[in-house]
Amino acid sequence: MSVTTITPKHLNDTVCGGCSVDLIDVRTPAEYGEVHVPFAKNIPLDRFDANQIAKERAGKETPVYVICRSGSRAKQACDKLIAAGCTNVVNVEGGTLAWDQAGFQVVRGKKVLSLERQMRIVAGGLVFAGVMLGTFVHPYLYGLSGFVGLGLVFAGVTDICPMAMMIARMPWNQVNNNVACSTKTAATN
Repeated sequence: MSVTTITPKHLNDTVCGGCSVDLIDVRTPAEYGEVHVPFAKNIPLDRFDANQIAKERAGKETPVYVICRSGSRAKQACDKLIAAGCTNVVNVEGGTLAWDQAGFQVVRGKKVLSLERQMRIVAGGLVFAGVMLGTFVHPYLYGLSGFVGLGLVFAGVTDICPMAMMIARMPWNQVNNNVACSTKTAATN
């Protein structure tokens, strides 16, 4: 069974048409706190329990919609839901970025570095450290750079990134409940 996709406009039209929508945002709490769709519920991918969600949704015929930053993590969550037995699962195409760019209503909070950027910074730093350690300390330490490179290849092939999963659990990626958010409303298309 393949994952169904929906455009932000179609989802917005569904909500504006009076339909109740279950939307799960699988980004980190910090990313969610920065900007999110007002009716989205945050369940980070690293804490996503597809079996529990499938059990809670048993007997419901309405779709469960999944969103992330740009679509990749949401697709992973959709695949997990389908594997857990959910049959009506929909990935929001383009994620929160596309929703916001379309001018639909969002809730804004404190700006944070995206998980993708954090992962690039860490991976680049480890590769650089491996090269420096291999050059100035011991040649075996070049292996650190090779290990990171192999991890990036694995992430590219499988669309699963253990490094990003670890970074998502870092304290700065957790939400502070005292963060104030504001709602931006734009004309809907």
